[in-house]
This record gives sequence, C-alpha cells and structure tokens, in this order.
Amino acid sequence: MDLFDYDAELRAHTGHLMAAARIGHGDRVLDVGCGTGQVTRLAARAAGGGSALGVDISERMLGPARRISADEGPSNVGFALADAQVNPFPPGYFDVCVSRFGVMFFDDPVAAFSNIARALRPGARLAWLVWQGPGRNEWASVFSDVLAAVIATPGRGPFSLGDPAITESLLAAAGFVDIRLADIDEPVYYGPDVPAAYDNLLRLTGFTAFLAALEPSDAEHARARLRAILDDHQTDGGVYFDSRAWLVTARYP
Repeated sequence: MDLFDYDAELRAHTGHLMAAARIGHGDRVLDVGCGTGQVTRLAARAAGGGSALGVDISERMLGPARRISADEGPSNVGFALADAQVNPFPPGYFDVCVSRFGVMFFDDPVAAFSNIARALRPGARLAWLVWQGPGRNEWASVFSDVLAAVIATPGRGPFSLGDPAITESLLAAAGFVDIRLADIDEPVYYGPDVPAAYDNLLRLTGFTAFLAALEPSDAEHARARLRAILDDHQTDGGVYFDSRAWLVTARYP
C-alpha cells in the first residue's frame, strides 16, 4: 500500500491498542516502529501536557510522519530514526510504550525488549499489537499459493511473536511482569473496491518484484488469481480479509 493506506488497513486494530495503552495527561510515550506516525500522534494528543516519541528504522516512513505532524499537529510529538534494539534512550524516562505491529522484526528480541525496558520508568505500561500465526491471518494465507516466496518470511518476521508462550518468555526475560495476551479478531481493509485493493496489494513490499521476476504468462496468471481472490472478498464497505492479532500488555516493575 502507499504510505498512508496502512493506517486505513489497520483502523479497526488501532482503537484496541489505544484503549489498552490508557495514556493519560502528562504521560511520556514511546512508539516503537511508528511508521508514518498515526499512533504516535494519537498518543501525543492523549498525553496532553506529556509527549510522544515515534522511532522507526525507515526514513521513508519518517519523512511523511514529520510532514503530517507539522501540518496537523500536535506540537508535543517527535520522531527519530532509531533502532529500538540498540538506541540509547534516556533511562527510566517513558511512562508508556506502544507499538502497532512494529516489534516482530528484531534480530535479538530479548536485547531489544531489554533496551526498551531500560527506557521505562518503574511501573510503566506496555501495549503492543503483534500478529498471530499465518494460518490465522487470511490476509497472508489466502495469497500463499500465488505469492509463496513473498508470504514465507524466514527468521524474524511478521509472525515471529505469534506463539503466546514465546512472546511471554521473551518479555519476562527482559524484565516485564503482568504479561497478558488478548485475542483481537478484526478484519484488515485493502481498499474500497477490487481495482484499488489490487493496486494497494502490489505496493506491499516484495509483491511487485515477485511478479516482475516471473515469466510473462506466469505473471499474468498470478495477477488474474490475485484479482479473483480480491473479488471474493469485496463487500459493500470495501475489500476486507480476516486477521487475528495478539494485544500484548505488560508492566515494567
């Protein structure tokens, strides 16, 4: 999708995340993997006299995040190009850490989560969204026969925290307590109609390159199959796919 459609795709999930974060006036919020900053801006508005810092490793995402925030506010929001696994955050500074599908890609999750923990004050809250396994996410599994090379992500990838036991053990090793995972069953939105959803799908990382590498006849067959799948998921309100996520909450003692 283009840089701004991702917010529309996950609009049903964002409400769950913000409700769980319970950001209050004066809170200092860290948003890990902030992308174009929608959640960071929501956090900053909820924090009022506090602040929100969004960090991401993609300057391509942070550019629009800064531009949107400069145009629309709020004034208590900031963004930094930073890898949360190693970035030297000020110790004991943040009251809340949020992330909307931004913490599944660390090479060393324990090191990353420990580094984030050091940036939190005692009693700080954590609220993260992570994907459950690919078999529980139709937006991934339904395309697997067409785009297997794209969907199958080795190592640390979008589904690396899909096993609750693994996620709990990683957070516990980083020092977090009161770890809970709540099942989030919400659809993801790909566009208002099939042509728009198809364009959005091809903008996803790797899809266009994958099709370009095929023989022309194979590529056309794959495109036709993708359009057929999207057509099967057209509703009166747009093109939707089932998804399942974990809403992870925890506390730094």
